Amino acid sequence: MSQDMSQGMSQGMSLGMSRGMSRGMSREGDADLPRDHSAPAGETPAPDLRVALVQADTAWHDPAANRRRLEAEFDRACGGCDLVILPETFTTGFSNEAVAWAETMEGETVAWLRAQARERDAAIAGSVQIREGDRVFNRLLWTMPDGRCLHYDKRHLFRMAGEHERYGAGKKRLLVDFRGWRICPLVCYDLRFPVFARNRFDGSRPGDHDYDLLVFVANWPAVRHRAWETLLRARAMENLAWVAGVNRVGTDGNGVAHAGGSVVLDFAGETVEEAGRDPVTLVATLSLSRLRAYRERFPAHLDADGFSLDPALDPALDVALDLAHDRTPDPSPDPSS
Repeated sequence: MSQDMSQGMSQGMSLGMSRGMSRGMSREGDADLPRDHSAPAGETPAPDLRVALVQADTAWHDPAANRRRLEAEFDRACGGCDLVILPETFTTGFSNEAVAWAETMEGETVAWLRAQARERDAAIAGSVQIREGDRVFNRLLWTMPDGRCLHYDKRHLFRMAGEHERYGAGKKRLLVDFRGWRICPLVCYDLRFPVFARNRFDGSRPGDHDYDLLVFVANWPAVRHRAWETLLRARAMENLAWVAGVNRVGTDGNGVAHAGGSVVLDFAGETVEEAGRDPVTLVATLSLSRLRAYRERFPAHLDADGFSLDPALDPALDVALDLAHDRTPDPSPDPSS
């Protein structure tokens, strides 16, 4: 666990980046899609989104060391990106004992995220343990360039490791409007529950989908790596959305090995960028024009079944959607937002 992440990244980065960049940046997700996706005359072109996935070997129970290593990686590999995605529990690793290290929304990690997002003019997302009162949450923090920090508390807690006994469960799905994109960030075990991740049409956005990009941050173990690969691809295809999944690598303090496999998938389930087992940062440019063209050409959403999650069956569940917008900066951000 004393392995230096920056050393591991420097060893694997050049190969991983050059291989991924040459392999997938201009690929079409479906051979039948038209090649010209330019906006009609008079319409504003749909914006691209440049995304960095930081696949790290997280130092066990050492928030300060992890923040230093990640900041160095931001400097090295994330310049010019709109969105930087970190793994689940990126300050400590996935640990029930880490509740003792849980910070508040006024703590060092939230302040660090705000500073990094402002400095780099990028949104930064990843999960940490956050304490509110007598409860601790596995909380995905989404930090905007203007300093606002939005959050989603992990809904599905991994009972096979006792997470449900030490952490509080989230109730609301977060949808973020950012630079012309709608993004839904979720955490690890949420990947196994497609209903909660469902990309409804004509739901939160009249005449459109709930989101364009589905993000999963994870500490997904190597022993179940096939599920990680399979379910990410399924979520992309069934939801007609880009998918970015960020996993960690290395063996944690509980002896659990992680095989990485961070990936960017297009809306047809095709691989655009993919990492191996080493620390690496993947960078991909996502096209909203290509996504819209595919949805128009293959409108499976028009045949989707309507559904609702019944709070009578699960009184703790509230599927109301938090909506966050980057268009109007908040002059006095609420640190608890």
